[in-house]
Amino acid sequence: MVPYGAIFFPVYATFSIIPLRGCSADIHPNARWKQNGLTVAGGNEQGNGINQLSNPSGLHVDDDQTVYIADPPNHRIVEWKSGATSGQVVASGNEEGSGTHQLSRPPQYVFVYRDHSVYVSDWGNHRVMKWMEGAKEGTTVAGGQGKGNGLTQLSSSEGVVIGQLDTVYVADYWNARIMCWLNGATQGSVIVGGNGAGEQSNELSGPEGLLFDRHGNFYVVDYGNHRVQKFNIGFNG
Repeated sequence: MVPYGAIFFPVYATFSIIPLRGCSADIHPNARWKQNGLTVAGGNEQGNGINQLSNPSGLHVDDDQTVYIADPPNHRIVEWKSGATSGQVVASGNEEGSGTHQLSRPPQYVFVYRDHSVYVSDWGNHRVMKWMEGAKEGTTVAGGQGKGNGLTQLSSSEGVVIGQLDTVYVADYWNARIMCWLNGATQGSVIVGGNGAGEQSNELSGPEGLLFDRHGNFYVVDYGNHRVQKFNIGFNG
């Protein structure tokens, strides 16, 4: 099952790149989120059971808060209904392969904004780049100051989404935090995590995919903890 608005680009490697549709909620740049997350998928140790995930990466959240998670080592896409204690496989789950019934370590992200600008999480350069439609060169909109844990830096950037007024939200993998960069800012701020890698409700371990639902709640794929965390919005402007 492919969420509406997703477009697949074939890549001759072990993963595919999926540009997401724009954020369905207008998130004010001064929005704040509660610091303790709720596990909405996985969290039952690493595995291939229907109540487990194994190093999940990308995700999509429908308007009814159903979560779709890319589960790469299990070569499947899993759907978790809101409030469910287990998921169901909606694509593959038939071991790794190239058949039409199989996947091989599926969906990482770029983000396509409503004005057709393309935002790319440039993992190896620890930055987020933006390409305007038709541009020959991109601009750095987050990070780009070398690998590190300062507020001007990222350490292996992962998932990225764009909010109101071109605000950039990026998963900062090795720093176990989610960063927010206002349009034109020279440094970012930590919105969740940043308390060291861990499994407590206010901690993350290798965050990857992230997404808002239409209410402004924030979902983070917590790779190292084999779970998806939801951070309810507490203030939106």
